[in-house]
Amino acid sequence: MVFQLARDSVSALVYHFKEGNLNWPMIIYLVLVHLAGYIGLTTILACKWQTLLEAFILWPITGLGITAGVHRLWAHRSYNATLPYRILLMLFNSIANQGSIYHWSRDHRVHHKYSETDADPHNATRGFFFAHMGWLIVKKHPKVVEGGKQLDFSDLAADPVVRFQRDWDPWFAQFMCFVMPALVASRFWGEAFWNAFWVAGALRYMLVLHFTWMVNSAAHLYGDHPYDPTMWPAENPLVSVVAIGEGWHNWHHRYPYDYAASEFGISQQFNPTKAFIDFFAAIGMVTNRKRATGAWAKLKESRARDAANGKSMKDFKGRGSGSDYGTTNTNYAVSNKTVVTDKGAQQPGWEESNHPKYN
Repeated sequence: MVFQLARDSVSALVYHFKEGNLNWPMIIYLVLVHLAGYIGLTTILACKWQTLLEAFILWPITGLGITAGVHRLWAHRSYNATLPYRILLMLFNSIANQGSIYHWSRDHRVHHKYSETDADPHNATRGFFFAHMGWLIVKKHPKVVEGGKQLDFSDLAADPVVRFQRDWDPWFAQFMCFVMPALVASRFWGEAFWNAFWVAGALRYMLVLHFTWMVNSAAHLYGDHPYDPTMWPAENPLVSVVAIGEGWHNWHHRYPYDYAASEFGISQQFNPTKAFIDFFAAIGMVTNRKRATGAWAKLKESRARDAANGKSMKDFKGRGSGSDYGTTNTNYAVSNKTVVTDKGAQQPGWEESNHPKYN
């Protein structure tokens, strides 16, 4: 499997190089990120234990900036939040350094609208590597660009917190991701600046990037499909651990407006993000948490009736989308109920047989 993945990835890189589709600025950036992460790996033993603890704590903090922040709050509008809470999540998100809230939310809404088609930014039918990180190192497919033009992002532009981060992107995020952890370590426990820079900054950043990317790759390709067997996203407990609750992906794509992104609570499914949101709801900073358990109960009743009448849902490999990107505001709510049948999107690896030259 690993050999096949490597062979397909190299073949695709050669193909896209010949077609002029490679995104060289991003390739250079990601190479530097992984080199910096490697330096961090070799620096671990030189660090004080407090710096290692800082790096570990920044994993869930930055993860929450993605999961509770840009994903469940801004991209899906699955709950409402006060200004102080939004500022806190914006800061967490900036330390995560995975693109501005505006751009991340934009791409994610396109992903849900056109899941597993050529208009999906990280279409999993093009293989693990493409869904994981290959989509970043090639120029966007023309259908992704066109799909994005069909959606409404005015709610994001109207949020002053989102605008602030976007206006200062990427410099604010770069500072928060790499420099801030080093300054904290050197100021409060006398760590060498560069030790903390490489470990609490670069190494932690590289690892959390891959944890986030696993939601797009592993959670779309491996796992069970109890809620909607007609779609690719799956229930993947391992991804839920590393991505602090984002691996219950079959539920999430079935009910993207659900703030928990899972059927059950923290006692039954590993979902620290839900617990985090619930805590801030308890102190009045989060309101209007949307849940889909009622919709799921009705769907189970409907399926039970169908089963009694001899009907059943077939779990087939050509899975497509099946839900909107999850807001109850009709200005944003979009859906794609069709199953993917585009043969061009079913090619092995992450290259397509008749790929256009990207702009």
